[in-house]
Amino acid sequence: MLLLRGLRKTLGERVLFDIDTLAVEKGRAYVLTGVNGAGKSTLLRVLAGLEPASCASISWQGEALRLAPYPACMRTRIVYVHQHPVLFSTSVAHNVAFGLLARGMPKAAAAAEAQAAMEWAGVAHLQASDPAVLSGGEKQRVALARAKVLRPDLLLLDEPTANLDGAAREQVIALIPALIDAGNTVIMACHDRDLINLPGVRRFKLRDGQLEFK
Repeated sequence: MLLLRGLRKTLGERVLFDIDTLAVEKGRAYVLTGVNGAGKSTLLRVLAGLEPASCASISWQGEALRLAPYPACMRTRIVYVHQHPVLFSTSVAHNVAFGLLARGMPKAAAAAEAQAAMEWAGVAHLQASDPAVLSGGEKQRVALARAKVLRPDLLLLDEPTANLDGAAREQVIALIPALIDAGNTVIMACHDRDLINLPGVRRFKLRDGQLEFK
C-alpha cells in the first residue's frame, strides 16, 4: 500500500533517521518500537504529512508520488492519533463527527456514523459530555472513534496506551484487535508489550536512525 525509499529526517546537524526502505502492506498491523528519542513519533508524523522530510521515492496504492508537497490523496486517507489527543470543547458527539462534517457529509449521516463509532469505542454514554471532564482513557477512546469514523486506509497511533493504567489501558488495548480484524492497516508506535505481542502484528524497530524489520 505504501512504499518509501530513501526517507531521511534531520534536526539541524543531527540525522534523526535515514531509512532505506519502508514498506507497509494493506490490511496489516505493525508496531514501531525503539528507545525514547529514536524518532518513532516523528516518523509517524512524517507519514501523516505533519512534519517535512526528504524522500527519494514514494508509492501510495501503486501510484508514484512526491512527499513534498504532501499529496492530497494521502492526506484524506491517512489518519494520525496523537499520544495526547486534542479534543474540541464542544461535545464528544461533535468531536467524533467533526471530520465527516468537515468533508461535507450531511449532518444526519454524520451523526449516524458518529453514533456507531462511539458505540464501538464504548463512549456512547458520554456523547453529550464536554471532553474537558473525561478521563485520559476516555479521551483516548474518543480519539480512536474520531479516527475510525473516517475509515482511513492507514491509521497511525502514537503511544495509544501511554500514561494509562488499569482498566483505562485495558479498554484501549481491547479496541486494537477489532481494528486489525476489520482489515484496517495500522501502525502503532509503542513500548507496550501487550500491543507488541498482539497476534498477527509485525514489528518495525528504529535503531540508530535505521529501520529494522523484526
